[in-house]
Amino acid sequence: MNHPYRWVIVAAGGLLGCVAAGSMFSLPVFLRPMAQETGWSVTGISTAMTIGFLAMALASMVWGGLSDRFGPRPVLLAGSVILAASLALASRAETLIGFQLLFGLLVGTATAAVFVPIMACVTGWFETQRGLAVSLVSAGMGMAPMTMAPLAAWLVTGQGWRGAMLTLAVIAAALMIPASLLVRRAPALAHDDTQPEDGGPQGGMSVSTAVRSPQFAVLMLANFFCCATHSGPIFHTVSYAVTCGIPMIAAVTIYSVEGLAGMFGRIGFGIAGDRFGAQRVLVLGLLAQAFAVLAYVFVGRLAGFYAVAMAVGFVYAGTMPLYAVIIRENFPLRMMGTIIGGSAMAGSLGMSTGPLLGGLVYDRFDSYALMYIGSCAMGLAAMLILMTFRPFPRRGMQMAAA
Repeated sequence: MNHPYRWVIVAAGGLLGCVAAGSMFSLPVFLRPMAQETGWSVTGISTAMTIGFLAMALASMVWGGLSDRFGPRPVLLAGSVILAASLALASRAETLIGFQLLFGLLVGTATAAVFVPIMACVTGWFETQRGLAVSLVSAGMGMAPMTMAPLAAWLVTGQGWRGAMLTLAVIAAALMIPASLLVRRAPALAHDDTQPEDGGPQGGMSVSTAVRSPQFAVLMLANFFCCATHSGPIFHTVSYAVTCGIPMIAAVTIYSVEGLAGMFGRIGFGIAGDRFGAQRVLVLGLLAQAFAVLAYVFVGRLAGFYAVAMAVGFVYAGTMPLYAVIIRENFPLRMMGTIIGGSAMAGSLGMSTGPLLGGLVYDRFDSYALMYIGSCAMGLAAMLILMTFRPFPRRGMQMAAA
């Protein structure tokens, strides 16, 4: 499938992912200004992010199933509207629990409505260069630390956290709603979404068989531990750098360096996955990620943070798109939203562990060291789990569906 419009899908997906991810991951930038202005604890504000990831987990398969049934455009449009509205409402929250629910529950739900359908849609548009295409969409998401995070930091210094969050809501609506309208369902599914076979891998498999398969279980577990590995470091590294004496504006640039390295990582891992196999490249990436996050324990100056952030960003960002590639290689196109949604659900559950546990570790020990050590252990677990993955036999299609 070489329709030129597929690259429009990639561009729209990258923009949608950048704004959605950037809006949700702006919370680390707001963390200390919010705590100082409101008196809310670091753990309490961090819990909003945990709730957000739990909401993403619960919503991922639902949004994915809806995109399989109705196509990606209405789901993306709904997610864009909900995201903008929830940011605006969260900016007006007067209580901690109100903020946790508005930012966590609604922003998390809306972000899932963007991530899952666009990744499923892109895998359907590409039969060749699939790893590169998925990685480019993911690279758009990786632009968030270099665009949305500095923007949020600049807005906070001039408008306070409430004004900055409201401005982000306006930006999200202005960019995401038009981009959603550009997205189309893959041509292979556009004319007949009810067909039982799609001619792809395991074409006769039912959804119930797919979600009960060992392959699906392994991918979910690996993604859970993979995301648990980097969730704490992503969320708390800016705060950690500030505790080391680095000014906030400089600390935010660590996040940006990580995002810049992540762009190269996503593209590099995508090309490597197309050439050497997505699973092989992902296993090596998970091993590298485990030791990269551990390196944060040994830095305390800005230059050291930059060096580690480059390694962490390159590796963790590079690994993430490869799950969608492995799924597309093993499951039917017509259920991509559901299966990618299940994987995203597991990843979101893993991401939910870092903000809360990192906040608890810091509040209890006045140090983030144990968080990074625990992250390394979870990274090694993710690698070992993925090593057990066995692709479906190419000639076992009918037997697998029975």
